[in-house]
Amino acid sequence: MVKTVVADETQLKSIEDSLFQSTSAPLSVQVGLVIGKLSASSDRGQVYALIPTPPTDGGDPACSLRSDGGGGARDEKKKSGSKKSSNEVPQSIEVDGDWVAEHARQVSKMLLGGMDVVGIYIWASEASFKATSTAIFCQVIRGVAQAAPWSDTQFDERLLIHISYAPRRWACRICNWNSGSLRPCDLKLSKVVTSLKEFRCMYNFEVRLPIDQASLPNHKSFKNVVTKGITHLWNKLQTAKALLDGNMVEDSLNLTTEGPHNIELLLPFEIESTSEESSLEDVAGLVLFSGSVCASAYLGPRESVAQAISDLKGDIIASLRSRLDLMLDEAEGEDAQSEKSIGQLNFHELKKDFRVSFPRRVLVPWVAGIHICDYLQPSETLEDTKDRCKEMMSMEDTIDTSSILEIESQSEPTTVEKSFWQVVTGTDLPVQNNCLKKKNSSSSSKGSNLYFIVAIFVLLLAVFAGLGLTFFASRK
Repeated sequence: MVKTVVADETQLKSIEDSLFQSTSAPLSVQVGLVIGKLSASSDRGQVYALIPTPPTDGGDPACSLRSDGGGGARDEKKKSGSKKSSNEVPQSIEVDGDWVAEHARQVSKMLLGGMDVVGIYIWASEASFKATSTAIFCQVIRGVAQAAPWSDTQFDERLLIHISYAPRRWACRICNWNSGSLRPCDLKLSKVVTSLKEFRCMYNFEVRLPIDQASLPNHKSFKNVVTKGITHLWNKLQTAKALLDGNMVEDSLNLTTEGPHNIELLLPFEIESTSEESSLEDVAGLVLFSGSVCASAYLGPRESVAQAISDLKGDIIASLRSRLDLMLDEAEGEDAQSEKSIGQLNFHELKKDFRVSFPRRVLVPWVAGIHICDYLQPSETLEDTKDRCKEMMSMEDTIDTSSILEIESQSEPTTVEKSFWQVVTGTDLPVQNNCLKKKNSSSSSKGSNLYFIVAIFVLLLAVFAGLGLTFFASRK
């Protein structure tokens, strides 16, 4: 249960100043996302930054006051300083929960390990905040939690931060989005972001997924097959050990150097169970899911190295799932008759290799030296990354593309779908490769025996020739 929230003083003061100094169009109300870290194992939460939710596609604000007549923050301040009539009703807050949830879904894909969407913030007067039903805020937070889920799905606490301008103050509440309850908690300001330690890991993987005839109707879609591969990787990662800067990670290990720290995951030797479960007669196709993921995670000052390893593993899986979602989202926008649409892919009808490149990950400098990520489709450039960062993360358009780290090649990770005919004829299966290797070994053995016989024959010929020359020399 979270009891105290420590927020980054620099980031919160920055957004507070920008809200108060908005002279062109003073805001009466605003909603946005809270980026930080909460954990069921700790009573101390962290807040790294606040990100305002952009206007909807129609240009409407994501948050507004329910009734008309109010001239924004300045008018609210004037009203708060004057005596109100007894029949004056404060304006309540109305939030577009679906739009805020969609914003949370998009932002969560851009966050690295150790960072999550942990709640929402509301910029409004004290009167408007109190005039709004608690159920409205809890409903919005519930939508955000479901749109941007964590690996720990059982933890149902999120943050609601209220920034009041009349009077000027901050307040933090814990929302249990399952029960719909709110409770207060302490909010402290400190230097949080600059104390984070960065960890990076390049994870190489290869998973072979046979498609059984019996399961073909249920697993023929691209989404189902790749999801199965990601789940298999997640199960393998649970048993992985880690090297930190070349040293085995132990509970007593302390970090004495500045980051970023390099992590190498060590997996135990095992037989590929996904390949051995199916016999050649039952296989209708084969998916080779392989590539490399550059994972990153950030560790707070009071967290253990083991937590960083866990966050790195989670970032690997979250990155692959985000790429799959992006590919499927793009496929939904394509023409239904297009042969290149992933959504129209039918494994059983393939007669040749079908290769798909996942979007590649790039790292973008964000705040205080830490990074966020974006994913580029093969047809996209770094300019597309700049546009998304500006829209989703409220970043200035002064991002220098040279500062964006292109850490993955364009061809990784990749899925290769082997055709039905290749699989039933035995090409590119491990058992056939082994047979081919044995055949080559047999041919090589026969060649070696022939060379040995020839060598013996030449040696005997030389011996007989020497004896003959000796015999004739002695006769003379």
